[in-house]
Amino acid sequence: MARTPSPYSIELKDVTKSFPLQTSSLMRRLRPDRFTALANVSFTVGHGESVAILGRNGAGKSTLLNLISGVVPPTSGKLRTEGHLTALLELGTGFHPDLTGRENVTLNASLFGLSRAQTTERYASIVEFSELEEFIGDPLRTYSSGMWLRLAFAIAVHSDPDILLIDEILAVGDDRFQKKCFDRMAEFRQQGKTILCASHVHSIVASLCDRAIWLEQGRVVRDGPLDAVCSEYEHSLQSAEAPR
Repeated sequence: MARTPSPYSIELKDVTKSFPLQTSSLMRRLRPDRFTALANVSFTVGHGESVAILGRNGAGKSTLLNLISGVVPPTSGKLRTEGHLTALLELGTGFHPDLTGRENVTLNASLFGLSRAQTTERYASIVEFSELEEFIGDPLRTYSSGMWLRLAFAIAVHSDPDILLIDEILAVGDDRFQKKCFDRMAEFRQQGKTILCASHVHSIVASLCDRAIWLEQGRVVRDGPLDAVCSEYEHSLQSAEAPR
């Protein structure tokens, strides 16, 4: 019997993620031996939804995206995704500095799930998007960090994802190239891709998302329309920074 497709691209139910702490026997008596990064997080993201993940540093945003991308498993709870997922998290992971840009395109594209035929078909478009045509035959160790990120981003956005995870990585290159990246993200949204975006920059989430989930100390504080949740979140930041 065929499985009934889920109405959701992403589903989390009571998801908790904790990490062991390296502590001495004395410290173990004074504090827990595990750190809980996410605690009983539950939400769903429908196909084609664009959702912002808000929260201070340490709130659990990156841990959440790493769980959804499959980089790390949950400690408890249930998590599932439906569709081809591309995570713009640690761009350039899997690159080899001694290989050329051309060789790294083939290598990294396979990590994003592209077959050799698909990589060959999209190769020219990847290089054109990265704007690194004259350097593509050079070893990656000769690239600047900006060039490295541009090539990684170009490969990722050509993987034709159903679900796109974004974690504070759109500061790629100069202002003109950043606009090019934003325009590609907007195209994904118009095509009905599911987008989950963690960012501190309001202009980024406002341009990409229509819903927000606010995390605080690993728990969901609020889940709702973008403007309302952003307003409450920013008010909480201002209150925390106000002199007492």
